[in-house]
Amino acid sequence: MPLVQVVCLDLEGVLVPEIWIEFSKRTGIAAFARTTRDEPDYDKLMRYRIALLDQHGLRLPDIQAVIGGMTPLDGARAFLDRLRARYQVVILSDTFYEFADPLMQQLGRPTLFCNRLIADASGRVVDYRLRQPEQKRQAVQALRSLNFQVIAAGDSYNDTAMLQEADAGIFIHPPAAIAAQFPQFPVTHSYAELDAAIDRAARRLAHPATS
Repeated sequence: MPLVQVVCLDLEGVLVPEIWIEFSKRTGIAAFARTTRDEPDYDKLMRYRIALLDQHGLRLPDIQAVIGGMTPLDGARAFLDRLRARYQVVILSDTFYEFADPLMQQLGRPTLFCNRLIADASGRVVDYRLRQPEQKRQAVQALRSLNFQVIAAGDSYNDTAMLQEADAGIFIHPPAAIAAQFPQFPVTHSYAELDAAIDRAARRLAHPATS
């Protein structure tokens, strides 16, 4: 009997805009635009962001106000709906539950695994808590241990571990430098291309002798 297939997707840059880049635009503070595409060390990046928030006197409600005005990327909801009609889908993200709810509502509330922000009573962001170290890779590994076949798609450095751990990994519009470092992953540039690449991977995994 073929194994059930699960698709794991990154969130920011894949289904929704990069939250910190949007925050950078709204505040006019260019330094907030730095993401995992620029800094692969996530802890270093988050310490940098928390220090910037302190420096400029910005708090969690300021970030949430920006997110409340955001919408998913064009075509993201329709793509996700088509995908969920054929596969089980899990969103694996390095964002935070304190950020994600307005965007999850607009995407039809797919399953989301992400992290937590720690704020004090005044809303000042003081720390963050990972759900677990290397949570994207660990989630894929756990799904595979439950006898699911996993197809994963993402766009950045922080997705490459889950792409490597999955039965099939796919990039969607990654920076050229990242794609060049990981040539084993096919590159797609639209939801239509990603949809087709997922189906090809699913067929190959379901019928390896004929692929």
